[in-house]
Amino acid sequence: MTRDIWTIRGLLEWTTGFFERKQVDSPRLSAELLLSHVLNVPRIKLYTDYDNQLAEKQLAVFRDLVKRAGEHEPVAYLTGRAFFFSLEFQVNRDVLIPRPETEKIVENVAQFCRNAAGFESPRILDLCTGSGCIAAALAHRLKTAQVVATDLSPAALAVAKGNLERLKLLDRVELLQGDLFRALRDVVDRSPFHIITANPPYIATSQIETLDRNVRDYEPRMALDGGLDGLTIVREILAGAAERLLPGGQLYVEVAFDQGDAVRAIAEKQAGLADVKVLRDDAGHERILAAKRA
Repeated sequence: MTRDIWTIRGLLEWTTGFFERKQVDSPRLSAELLLSHVLNVPRIKLYTDYDNQLAEKQLAVFRDLVKRAGEHEPVAYLTGRAFFFSLEFQVNRDVLIPRPETEKIVENVAQFCRNAAGFESPRILDLCTGSGCIAAALAHRLKTAQVVATDLSPAALAVAKGNLERLKLLDRVELLQGDLFRALRDVVDRSPFHIITANPPYIATSQIETLDRNVRDYEPRMALDGGLDGLTIVREILAGAAERLLPGGQLYVEVAFDQGDAVRAIAEKQAGLADVKVLRDDAGHERILAAKRA
């Protein structure tokens, strides 16, 4: 970036090309997100103001962000924002960046609760809530749902609380700090849940260093590392789920694209779980383990 005058058009074109060379994900979208963040305007306004010039101070901030993004620092962390189920969430390096495949959990839970008798006002438990994206999206979509969301990380829960406050959902989503089901030990209402959801750590420890740099170097390892085979925490969830579900209650757990057969076998051996299946994401990969309390 060495021109004296930079318009929005010129910046988007140059930055898109730079990101393509640096192999940044979604180069044009990434350029738009960073520039709209610096200018504090919606992305659409970039195109209505296409020939406007940036002030030198704005240009300096944008240059710095582009450089960092070119080094594969995630754009969501640079802007502090990510979208999930059409809702905006604030994110930082204490939480995973919400991803489209996780939306499949929300889609399936919402569809089930709307069509199953007795699930019109579900009580939902969201384990490993992170930014709170699943809990918030379910509370937003299911207006009479009550959600308990847990996480081991106090820092992650602080992010989730901020998101729930902005979305005005704290009256229906309770946040608890603790390790999976152990976070529930002091709750007053110990009745079982209609639904349990989880997006737990599921990457094998040995595979962490092989992940893309933007994940490996920036996203919280606590939320990635699933132990020796990636399924340590998934096993704990499957082992404790039936005890915490109402009869007929549903369990939905996100797993890696290549873990379908393994988690299906684990779940089918768990007493109290039935109708085990692994649901596919939009790319055709098996990503969501689903089961019900027998």
